[in-house]
Amino acid sequence: MATPFPELTDRARDVFRIVVESYLGSGAPVGSRTISKLGGMNLSPASIRNVMQDLEELGLLAAPHTSAGRMPTESGLRLFVDGMMQAAEPTADERAAIEARVTQAGPIEDALAAASAALSGLSACAGLVLVPAHEPKLRQFAFTPLSATQALAILVGDDGSVENRVMAIPPGMSASTLAEAGNFMTARLSGMTLAEAAATLAREIGQERAALDQAARGLVLAGMAEWAKDSAHRPVLIVRGASHLLDEATSGDLDRVRLLLDEIEGKEDIARLLDSARDGESTKVFIGAENKLFALSGSSVIAAPWHGRDGRVVGVVGVIGPTRLNYARVVPMVDFTAQTLTRLMR
Repeated sequence: MATPFPELTDRARDVFRIVVESYLGSGAPVGSRTISKLGGMNLSPASIRNVMQDLEELGLLAAPHTSAGRMPTESGLRLFVDGMMQAAEPTADERAAIEARVTQAGPIEDALAAASAALSGLSACAGLVLVPAHEPKLRQFAFTPLSATQALAILVGDDGSVENRVMAIPPGMSASTLAEAGNFMTARLSGMTLAEAAATLAREIGQERAALDQAARGLVLAGMAEWAKDSAHRPVLIVRGASHLLDEATSGDLDRVRLLLDEIEGKEDIARLLDSARDGESTKVFIGAENKLFALSGSSVIAAPWHGRDGRVVGVVGVIGPTRLNYARVVPMVDFTAQTLTRLMR
């Protein structure tokens, strides 16, 4: 994203970078004396104060009423993230932790929740995953016997998603009937969305055009009803680790974090924000009042899209927390998690 600010001198850039990095690390405003004690600056506190004053006049730094130090404004954070930040790639341990949580989670719903939890734990923020808002095309159906009265109904989407449902079956239903029902649905309904498949199935069975015996026909209808019922109640947004935000606020601004938690509870607004990250190939960073949703809480969202088998964007994964995030560490972490989910779909 292009910034509206003029080019800074090398001296101003150095001072600005130190202020931002120190603030993001400590959460406290940074004074000129603190900067002067750092090696490599070769500037007096008075010279540093002058530079900081210039940066404040540009709208990049601000001075809280209770401190003589400076802290970055949201505009300053945007300039830092877009043009100065030196991203730190996830460590081998962090990559292994994310991959282990995501790839060992089982069905896609569990993998998404695991991705959210992994990001939350590593970033000390709340982890977010936007579940696909659209219905994937269906690829395969199957029914596997579990007992004399239960079967596992399996639905596979063309994006790699797998949905399993335990359903009741009439006692004595044969394995061949289960196989017949699954094969029929795969042959006739593959390539459709769940809604399209349900409508087609109802029409064909209603017109007696479905070449199924009575037992298989009942199984097909029951299986479709199970998947459709669950799909209608699937959450749009998965949130994990919101308690981390309270931990971060114990010595900070608790009121702002309470506002943020209220915003997270309004999942529809957060979901719309995440959905706006679907149109990009790379990670997006939303800082504070740049989005009116966070005008009061002063929060930031880091989000990246993940893709399905056909390369289309399937959903968005990210974190939400105070604007004082370790952007250099968390941005690559979110990006790696999105890449891991994309690999899982292939």
